[in-house]
Amino acid sequence: MPIDMPLTGLLGIRHPILLAPMDAIAGARLTAAVSRAGGFGILGGGYGDRAWLERETGKLEGAQAPFGIGFITWSLAKQPELLDVALAVRPRAIMLSFGDPKPFAPQIKSAGALLICQVQSEAMALTALDAGADILIAQGTEAGGHGATRTTIDIVPAIVDLAAGRVPVVAAGGIADGRGLAAMMMLGASGVLLGTRFYASAEADGAEEAKKLICAATGGSTARGVVFDLSRSIVWPAPFTGRSLINDHVRRWTGREVELLQSMNTVATEYAAARAARDFDVAAVFAGQSVGLIHDIPPAAEIVERIVAEAEQIMLGRRNSSTALRA
Repeated sequence: MPIDMPLTGLLGIRHPILLAPMDAIAGARLTAAVSRAGGFGILGGGYGDRAWLERETGKLEGAQAPFGIGFITWSLAKQPELLDVALAVRPRAIMLSFGDPKPFAPQIKSAGALLICQVQSEAMALTALDAGADILIAQGTEAGGHGATRTTIDIVPAIVDLAAGRVPVVAAGGIADGRGLAAMMMLGASGVLLGTRFYASAEADGAEEAKKLICAATGGSTARGVVFDLSRSIVWPAPFTGRSLINDHVRRWTGREVELLQSMNTVATEYAAARAARDFDVAAVFAGQSVGLIHDIPPAAEIVERIVAEAEQIMLGRRNSSTALRA
């Protein structure tokens, strides 16, 4: 049975578990697998590779289970035609992260899609609500990839209070099991968005070596910073930084970011070669602090089933305890 009716009903899914639209990781295969399992798969449109987007959306066209497509909003500002490609396959929702969603909301809404906005502060949430967001993702700093500084346990109830029941709020950051889902629901969230846990799944497009590194890592094996962005000749605005597994490249350049910026062209060439060679002593594995909870690489459906079963058991136990205390 669905744990949360408002979110699941809105998206047409059985379980309040959403796939984070991880760039180059959340392809059509993983998106479809999460959706078939009763969660909500979101394809990772990322920085806006049109050829990749056309290929992967083509695989999802006509899919029976509902799915979404996610973008870094700034990529749409540079290539607005990407939104046409996405909407052509009739996704249930478009997810926008970072940047102002207002310029794209009318087109999304007129196409009949829901608007999901990921936010890291109350100000961002107000902007998203003003744009007509149907669902808010409250992302904590524990999340892998790009994010800000507020912790999940701080930002989730703050955004829940701000939304005041107008739209569902989904929690993201540091969540990888049923305990996390149950905890976030106790904070008022209607569900969870998971990235790192689904990165270490059979259907994720990431390298097997990267998945094994996630399984071997502990919660203290990640760091948030700008080293990998500068190494890819990408400059993100404050307050956004990227969380990844700590490797030799991070150790080499942390504290020397100004020097890295000055050497960016040379380092970028070296970094691109390492990434192509899957040399993860240099190349990034973007992952969150939930890595310490991840020890295997199962199919996505098994991940969904485990999380739901564990959360239901926890919540049932809590209800039974409350009943016993009242008796």
